[in-house]
Amino acid sequence: MKIVASAPGKVTLYGEHAVVYKKPAIVASIDRRVTVSCEIRDDDRITIRALNLEIPGVILTYNKDGEIVLETDYGRVLSAVSYIREAISLVSEYTNEFKGADIKIESSMPVGAGLGTSAAVSVATIAAYSKAVGHELSKKEIASLAWETEKRVQGLASPMDSTISTFGGIIYIQPGENSFTHESLDIPVEMPLIIGYVKRKYKTKDMVALVKKYKEKYPEIIDPVIELIGKLVVEAKTALLKGDLIVAGELMNINHGLLDTLGVSSKELNDLVYVTRAFGAYGSKLSGAGGGGAMIALASKERLKEVSTAISISNGLPIDTVIGGPGLLYV
Repeated sequence: MKIVASAPGKVTLYGEHAVVYKKPAIVASIDRRVTVSCEIRDDDRITIRALNLEIPGVILTYNKDGEIVLETDYGRVLSAVSYIREAISLVSEYTNEFKGADIKIESSMPVGAGLGTSAAVSVATIAAYSKAVGHELSKKEIASLAWETEKRVQGLASPMDSTISTFGGIIYIQPGENSFTHESLDIPVEMPLIIGYVKRKYKTKDMVALVKKYKEKYPEIIDPVIELIGKLVVEAKTALLKGDLIVAGELMNINHGLLDTLGVSSKELNDLVYVTRAFGAYGSKLSGAGGGGAMIALASKERLKEVSTAISISNGLPIDTVIGGPGLLYV
């Protein structure tokens, strides 16, 4: 029996990086998704195939002991494979059961774009594999295992991406010491967003490590910046619940400035951020870990096309999206 699970990517509206240090964040699911299919085999081998992640066909086969049987030069999909392997390992630990399986992955998002692809891969893999081996986990269990997957691969991670990919919608998340709470936000107005994408130069774990280094080296400077981002997120929640897109946009602008202070933006991202404001966006900021990748611009419906054009003429790739859609689904 083949099990197919689908999980969405995300955009971080406010609070990335600070959320790693237990500050709140606001994040939204998008209509770009990762789909993982899982079919149990008769042996103990895991075979991973990527259908549209630059390298088609079999990219990795390994056995129960983790010994690689077949490996393809899979380049940029390496990180996705790392999350799949760790997710399967965690499910096996959690359920105390391992079975060989054929895993296929498809994504409608660019690899390494900062749109939560790794979390979506983790969530969809955990959901599909656990159900295929006979354990239908709750969404809470899946989100928790996906968070642990990201921590094991990245070394340090917040529960933000795994939570939004599992539950979907627009959520306000508050991490704790070893747990977190999240609240769905009912925004009374439509939030027209456009994503801008530039080639990413650094991985998420690199940018998380950079902020950690600066925090340890310059605590009196960096700690207040992280504190300010947390306070800004609380203000943004109030603005969103009122449907005040003008204030929501202004707070995006401030959030971007604070993230740039942390050193996680880039010239290419800044070019897109500032040109979209010049073309009428209410506000714009990088979205995700930074180091290239994604930015978002909030604008009126009437200005969204112009903002999209601004991204194109500034060497970015505009990606149309709708936020707040469903989380994990079994297809």
